Amino acid sequence: MESHTELVLFGLLLAVTVLAVAARWIRVPYPILLVLGGSALGFTPGMPEVSLDPDLVLLIFLPPLLYAAAFFANLHELRRNVRPIGLLAIGLVLATMGAVAVVAHAAVGLSWAVAFTLGAVVAPTDAVAPLTIVRRLGVPRRSSP
Repeated sequence: MESHTELVLFGLLLAVTVLAVAARWIRVPYPILLVLGGSALGFTPGMPEVSLDPDLVLLIFLPPLLYAAAFFANLHELRRNVRPIGLLAIGLVLATMGAVAVVAHAAVGLSWAVAFTLGAVVAPTDAVAPLTIVRRLGVPRRSSP
């Protein structure tokens, strides 16, 4: 069973690589293609369930992504825009959490406590995906993250 999980993880890594190359080839920001590919895999019947240790994700995968985004951030611009950034970060996370909770409660029938917990899990923003998308779209530096 252990080798089966390793094979599935290798397949997922290969799929991510193919999607990233395809995104560059068709000139689409790669996070968009990764979300579409992940959604397609999530709805594919018969896909095996894979679970990763959260410590592995938090200690191995997340730090390089956050470091790369933080390394290229303009500290002067960040300080100058701290209020709107803070308001958007907190306000949009709360709004997303509420919207997910309402939809999960209405569509799936989850209790309010479970629906808000789901909303809290999916609401925090990804620090890397928006940065990649706005750079590829040519958004002016003042308005990009």
